[in-house]
Amino acid sequence: MKNPNEANPRKDAAMKGSASDSAARYLWWRDGRLDLLDQRVLPFRWEIITCATATEVENAIRDMVVRGAPAIGISAAYGVVLAARARRRARGGRWREGIEEDLARLGKARPTAANLAWALERMSSLMASTDIDGDPEPILLAEAKRIHEEDIAGNLEMGRLGAALIEEPCAVITHCNAGALATGGYGTALGVIRHGFSEGKIHRVYANETRPWLQGARLTAWELARDGIPVHLMVDSASAFRMSSPKTRERIGWVIVGADRVAANGDVANKIGTYSLAISARRHGVGFMVVAPTSTIDRNIPHGEAIPIETRAEEEVLALGPHRIAPEGVAAWNPVFDVTPASLIDAIVTEAGVIERPDKEKIAASMRE
Repeated sequence: MKNPNEANPRKDAAMKGSASDSAARYLWWRDGRLDLLDQRVLPFRWEIITCATATEVENAIRDMVVRGAPAIGISAAYGVVLAARARRRARGGRWREGIEEDLARLGKARPTAANLAWALERMSSLMASTDIDGDPEPILLAEAKRIHEEDIAGNLEMGRLGAALIEEPCAVITHCNAGALATGGYGTALGVIRHGFSEGKIHRVYANETRPWLQGARLTAWELARDGIPVHLMVDSASAFRMSSPKTRERIGWVIVGADRVAANGDVANKIGTYSLAISARRHGVGFMVVAPTSTIDRNIPHGEAIPIETRAEEEVLALGPHRIAPEGVAAWNPVFDVTPASLIDAIVTEAGVIERPDKEKIAASMRE
């Protein structure tokens, strides 16, 4: 078993990021392949999955080696590079033939994440608008790396903008994982938390464990602990009671979450349990902040009811790892996401600005600016 805290040259390089930022990275292009930190085995093991083909990227996305909407989109962009390489080796100058099939398979790997479709469309548009003579890989790789760098820069800006909304020092609640592991680096919701902690505005984080994959327990708690940010883990159902606490020192000021898709009217699809958090936050006078890049906003989806919601195997609910926790014959319903109405959201923070009390008109205006 490999301890994630042991010295590891590849690990150290990933943690340092690039010279242009201080953000840790957990996916990167190396030696012509895509390296992904296998998030399924954290926090107990540090294992790298190397993808040399588009199919391997597709499988890594579907099997949750990599997860989080921005990270999925970035990985898919690199997957397009690998697809083009394979097509050129097989067909030479006719490499474009069949590549749309590769993009379609990548796009079906996790249907709810808007960033996946956005990144694939960006790569597809580049191929359609560019007269590429010879090897397409350098041009496509430059674009994939640009998507990656833009994501990190946007996360740093969202961290600053979101932290500015926190007027008084407080504790916050977060759900699932919207940190460096879920993005190109730094994080969306955790980016705000990191920035807020550095400014003394956030003194403690309560992280929901986030059943059934336990991203809060395994990933968010791991990221925050590595940064030295005080974090308490909670079972998902404890959040409302935590918000109702009269203890001033532990006043919950905000619930801060990421998003997998934002509809044109401001409804938000995020990890299952987010909707319940928003209802509890409104009941207890706690601010509710969604942090997501503009690439997560899907103006072709009019409202939350139109967002495709992924469901996964019932075994994920009926068992914890290899151990079954429910009697044989019991079925389970396992939606991965739910939809929070815009009416319950106090602010959507993007790299382009803050949308307070979002609605259709404000969303449209933010996309025009």
